[in-house]
Amino acid sequence: MSGTTTAAAALRRRAAGAGANRWVVLVVLCASLLLVAVDATVLHVAVPAVTEDLRPGAMELLWIVDAYPLVCASLLILFGTLGDRVGRRRVLLLGYALFGVASGMAALADNAQVLIVARALLGVGGAMIMPATLSILRQVFPDRRERALAIGIWSAVAAVGAAVGPLLGGFLLEHFWWGSVFLVNIPLMLVSLPVGRLLLPESKGAGDGPWDVTGALMAAVGLFAVVLGVKRLGGGAFAAGVWTVLPLLVGAGLLTAFVRRQRRRTHPLVDLRMFARPAFSTSVGCIVLAMLALVGLELIAAQYLQLVLGLSPLETGLRLLPLTIAAMAAGLAGARMLRRFGPRRMVCSGFCLTAAAVVVLTAMGGQDDWLLLLTGFVLLGFGLETTLFGAYESMLSEAPPDRAGGAAAIGETSYQLGAGMGIALLGSVMNAAYAPGLAGVPGVPGVASSAASHSLGEAYEVADRLGGPAGSALRDAARHAFVHGLHVTLLVSAGLLLLGALMALRLPRTMQCEGAAVEVPAPREAVESRVSV
Repeated sequence: MSGTTTAAAALRRRAAGAGANRWVVLVVLCASLLLVAVDATVLHVAVPAVTEDLRPGAMELLWIVDAYPLVCASLLILFGTLGDRVGRRRVLLLGYALFGVASGMAALADNAQVLIVARALLGVGGAMIMPATLSILRQVFPDRRERALAIGIWSAVAAVGAAVGPLLGGFLLEHFWWGSVFLVNIPLMLVSLPVGRLLLPESKGAGDGPWDVTGALMAAVGLFAVVLGVKRLGGGAFAAGVWTVLPLLVGAGLLTAFVRRQRRRTHPLVDLRMFARPAFSTSVGCIVLAMLALVGLELIAAQYLQLVLGLSPLETGLRLLPLTIAAMAAGLAGARMLRRFGPRRMVCSGFCLTAAAVVVLTAMGGQDDWLLLLTGFVLLGFGLETTLFGAYESMLSEAPPDRAGGAAAIGETSYQLGAGMGIALLGSVMNAAYAPGLAGVPGVPGVASSAASHSLGEAYEVADRLGGPAGSALRDAARHAFVHGLHVTLLVSAGLLLLGALMALRLPRTMQCEGAAVEVPAPREAVESRVSV
């Protein structure tokens, strides 16, 4: 009897996930994710070379850097729900093609305007690819135990991509021109398109009722405005300035109208009833809070390593590498931890471990303590990935299969919004704690102190111009003020993480795995069905 049951379960998994091919599908999806994750960070090291070659203005340079994340974040819901409607594989392959074309356009750009447009198109392609990878993964792994392992591998690849971006960019810039950081995408896309068409199964939602085009555009424009306003705050823009307040107000108004519209519609673009499920809404909140607490710290940590400790960019990347390795380990061990501890204890423990790592890092001072940094970064990477893994897995498992694209888009949008708000919030805390330390430095004129209070990098520039004892005094005061601001920011971040641990107590205690399998056609069957249509 048990043998019959086991055989039936195996047959059900093969029917739903295209048998052993589901692991090949995972490899293809992870390759897609790796490409997008690398492209999100690879430009950072190329900015000086781009500036020297194209001579963009200050506003143009800002848009060169921000066009990709702004456009990508604003279109995630639009393309996630469109994939549910017309086919997730179809949207993913279209994203591949657009990503390749935009990469070539960016590599050959001869002025800032062309590069900005190319970066925006890369954002459109990224918005097509990101939710599609998660929603297809949700479909081809109907068994929650296997899906948890797949999500762990998926999240480990995301961690690798974020770390590889700057290292790959630095290597290419040492041997080629800055356009090579984009050109490297093209051969990968040329491989991904035919492989994805051949191996990835097509899947879509129920498709009841018309697709809400108006609602999709409202969500896209509203998210773009909110992310733009949040990025301006994070970039140090005047909080009461019209170009900061106006996008936030317009975005908030459009998103409010979008929510009301979805509640009234018989066939909504985003099923807001998912938020009535405690596990889903709590998981989304945990993703936002985790990124809110930690993304700003990554930028501050990079500044600390380079400006306070005097490390080179390559040395900085190597110091941060243990964080990535620990995140990879947590992703690969996540499925086993989830089965053993359940979502509640896993996410709550992840938040607590990350908070402990942040508190450990408050011992950082003006001198290099590599053992302290190694310990803190390892705990930070493992704790953060444990938190995000548990939250993403719970969110996807709570979403109905026919809404997988919308659920994946909500998760990715939460990630992006949390990151943007984190940079704004923790950046403001850092500035508030840093600036007072430069008031009244002996021998330093008030104008110089005021200019130095914006950032540590500017303080060093002002100190170099002053020279002599006054410059040395300003440099020392700025370093001490920055370390003090870092400690305050770390403590605020620890408080947010503990708040996340409390929020995680609403998650289910155990991992429920008795859900029925969902039929997804095998690749060959999917091709036959498209031909017949």
